[in-house]
Amino acid sequence: MPHEPLPTFFLSHGGGPWPWLKESMPGTFDQLECSLASIPRELGMIPKGILVITAHWIERGFVVSGNACPSMIYDFSGFPEHTYHVKYSAPGAPDLANEIKTCLHDAGFNVRVDFERGFDHGTYTLLVPMFPEAQVPVVQLSIDRKFDSETHLKVGQALVEFREKGILILGSGLSFHNLATFGPEAAAPSRAFDQWLQESLALAPTERWRRLCSWSLAPAARKAHPREDHLIPLMVAVGAAWDEEARVIYHEDDFMGHWCVSSFRFGKP
Repeated sequence: MPHEPLPTFFLSHGGGPWPWLKESMPGTFDQLECSLASIPRELGMIPKGILVITAHWIERGFVVSGNACPSMIYDFSGFPEHTYHVKYSAPGAPDLANEIKTCLHDAGFNVRVDFERGFDHGTYTLLVPMFPEAQVPVVQLSIDRKFDSETHLKVGQALVEFREKGILILGSGLSFHNLATFGPEAAAPSRAFDQWLQESLALAPTERWRRLCSWSLAPAARKAHPREDHLIPLMVAVGAAWDEEARVIYHEDDFMGHWCVSSFRFGKP
């Protein structure tokens, strides 16, 4: 029985293993955590599965994770020792991974399944506050290393059928991601790009698509994203929603030292 299509999301996933740093950095992640925890309440249901398009998995072409019991990938450095032992024990979903592979292959994309891949921090940092009981099966999708916006928008279009199957599609990245720019220097470019992004996502579908395909022309674009890996998951979330309305569900002007960051929902809750 088809579901009412679930909305899709582009979520700014914070910094490092932040759900396990709240005691040492009190208050820093409160707004982000609150916004993520509210998503299941918005949905009004537990999804049958979650598909995370993660900025922290870059491949030639597209790869879907099909590990039934994913391990943890501690793809960060310089954090306290205990953060390299944290666990998020959600199951994988090999059958769903194969369905996604078939869907993308039929749409003309180069795609394979990786049955060894574990969860990277672009995935579990989001899901810990969203689904702390780790009860929902999770599949990850890589981004293609060419970082072509239109390709990823079209991948999203191909995945739209999964929304009606009760699969929650999450693009995981950051709306501003320049690790060389913190403090007051980050304020102006991050605000300029965030304003452009909010304006662009509010446009009609064809114009929204056009703007995203030429995002590098946006104000402060390359200051916001010297390398666009953390922006590209947005394209998949937008493509899977096509003509549906965008809403800001999280916004901070001074995250991690003056960064302006946002998260978005596409479609009705």
